[in-house]
Amino acid sequence: MSQPAKLSDVPQRLPSGEPPPSAPVEPILDSLFQSLLAKFEKTHPGEDSAPITAAFQLALKMHAGQKRQSGEPYLIHPLEVAHILAGMTTDRTCLITGILHDLVEDTGVTIDQLRKQFGDDVAACVDGVTKLAKLKFYSREERQAESVRKMLLAMVKDIRVVLVKLADRLHNMRTLAALSAERQERIAQETLEIYAPIAHRLGMGKVRAELEDLGFQYTDPQAFREILDAMESKRKASQGLLDEIRAAVEVKLRREGIPARIEARLKRPYSIWQKLKRQKISIDQVYDLLAVRIITDSVKNCYAALGTLHGDWHPIPGRIKDFIAIPRPNLYQSLHTSVIGPGGQPFEVQIRTEEMHRIAEDGIAAHWKYKEGNKHAVQDEQQIAWLRQLVEWQREMHDPGEFMSTLKVDLYPEEVYTFTPKGKVIVLPREATPIDFAYAIHTEVGNQCVGAKVNGRIVPLKYSLKNGDVIDILTQQGHLPSKDWLAIAKTSKARNKIKAVINTTERAKAVEIGEKYLEKEARRFGVQWKKVNREQLLAVASEYGFPKMEDLHAALGYGKFSARQVLIKLAPEQVEATERANAPVETPSPAALVERANADKDLVIRVKGIDDVMVYRAKCCNPIRGESIVGYITRGKGVAVHSTNCTNVQNLMYEVERKITVEWVRSTEDTFAVRLTAYADDRPGILSHLTSVVFHEGSNIKALEAQPDEQRGDGSAIINVLLDVKDKKQLERVVAAVRRISGIRDVERVN
Repeated sequence: MSQPAKLSDVPQRLPSGEPPPSAPVEPILDSLFQSLLAKFEKTHPGEDSAPITAAFQLALKMHAGQKRQSGEPYLIHPLEVAHILAGMTTDRTCLITGILHDLVEDTGVTIDQLRKQFGDDVAACVDGVTKLAKLKFYSREERQAESVRKMLLAMVKDIRVVLVKLADRLHNMRTLAALSAERQERIAQETLEIYAPIAHRLGMGKVRAELEDLGFQYTDPQAFREILDAMESKRKASQGLLDEIRAAVEVKLRREGIPARIEARLKRPYSIWQKLKRQKISIDQVYDLLAVRIITDSVKNCYAALGTLHGDWHPIPGRIKDFIAIPRPNLYQSLHTSVIGPGGQPFEVQIRTEEMHRIAEDGIAAHWKYKEGNKHAVQDEQQIAWLRQLVEWQREMHDPGEFMSTLKVDLYPEEVYTFTPKGKVIVLPREATPIDFAYAIHTEVGNQCVGAKVNGRIVPLKYSLKNGDVIDILTQQGHLPSKDWLAIAKTSKARNKIKAVINTTERAKAVEIGEKYLEKEARRFGVQWKKVNREQLLAVASEYGFPKMEDLHAALGYGKFSARQVLIKLAPEQVEATERANAPVETPSPAALVERANADKDLVIRVKGIDDVMVYRAKCCNPIRGESIVGYITRGKGVAVHSTNCTNVQNLMYEVERKITVEWVRSTEDTFAVRLTAYADDRPGILSHLTSVVFHEGSNIKALEAQPDEQRGDGSAIINVLLDVKDKKQLERVVAAVRRISGIRDVERVN
């Protein structure tokens, strides 16, 4: 199977496979390297830079003649990665890794050669950054999952691996314009889903912010441009307001004798877009576009500055957060508030010390100093405690789809701070439930959970926990979790513990059903079951790849194959004789043959490699042609087909054996009913514009309903549309066209 091109472009090689001969150093490469050395010597005075020079010379020789897709010398990329790392004041090993990180993947250099010349640390870091390009994988998803898994495991041993990986991804995102549109979108989506959240979890706010804005630019260029245009139209007025606010804050703090420097800024495009999506509002309704950061000298003055601002300007209720007293899991600390400032203009304020600011910007790179020879320097870092847990929980996940979807949940920003009745703080992801809280305390507490009290009041188990909630878990001896909990739990720990219990009980049921089913069919086919010895049964089980009879029974119970298939191997004469005796003598009519052929034509999806299996599209996600799909074997109902993005897939696929490959088989003449919900301004003509746009894209509206959004009461409306589309691409065109209509705030697909 052909391997996909490397993210930062496959470098060119000579036909012989040998690196080109050494060439004079190009001025741009020499300039980049000299400025890199200057950075290193400034931040690490007195440290030997000879190994960095040796790394540059090796990379120069091995990458000689290689070009990026943009046409520039390939070595520019490793040097720029090293520059990003130098800006984080990382150590010498990190810089060397940045320079050499593509050698193993793109040249003939081996890890052993790097180990001999640069030592174990550099070799281990380069190996951790190198993707799994040499192995064969069934799908791109599997390749991505295993590469990410490898990186996470390497991160646990040495955090420098992820620092290099983030720097590598950041420079690739800065130069993404040279790639095709399809690769731009795929790489940008991966950046938003994996790398930006990793940067966030490590507290690297500066890297995270740039990755998010760059990723947004390519995943939704239309929305990115609209937000930039809206910000540009407000820039002049906003800049004037920011200058006024900054001057007013400086006056107030000086009056109180609080030393501080003030930074003022506009909210980032990606952050604005997230808020628009989350709250279904227009950019005119974003009231915290303006932000001020106060950086002072002590924690005492942080609180003094907060009191000064609240004394002169009215704070907005619910917007005051104290991350100094209770830091975020990534060690981020600041005071947050929003106030009504001059002229009634609301703005956001962050207050922190210089040390807090350094950690907020650079995270683990700001305070982590790796000393040469100190192998355990990173072991006790609080910032990667979550990573060690994550790797432990996901070690047993063999399905790449489940691994990636669970990882994305784990990387979700943790912002809910809850308490036990005794006052212990439990930090959970947003939208976490009492079930997550129970498993965070102890596995047995989670398994035996039958209810929960939040702030003294009984709540349902699907209740979304809020900051400051005090949770008391009600338990019952002998109680076990149900499958429904998988749709409620948000954390990996809770989900994996629930799956473990369900797997045990489900398997026991499947074994019992399969055993009874096999014995029943044996009687029907006249097979004398008592005369079949265990060795014969084990031999048949082995043919199906099962070491034990229990595994064969479980597979039969899950409906993976029929009891007849097993019995024909055990007693073919009896089975065939019974079938001949019971077969009706019937010749199908021509009309019946035509009907059967048409029925085969009507198949939209089939199980890959198998014809005689009942298949149906799941109603929860209603997959349409062009979407990636996966089959799930149900008991007695055939194969349910879900979109791989379906929220229920992760809940269903807890047993990998029940996953099956399915594919689309009909022509593009088919249409699929899809329901869309649009959030819009309630203005005349918007429905006419919407129907015209849908018609122009070649789609047919089956039903349309519009009503004012009474919950908001802000002159907005909700429009529900049921339409026919041929495939995913047509749906994407329709959604993009509807989003471009003036007054449409957001559009989402509803299943």
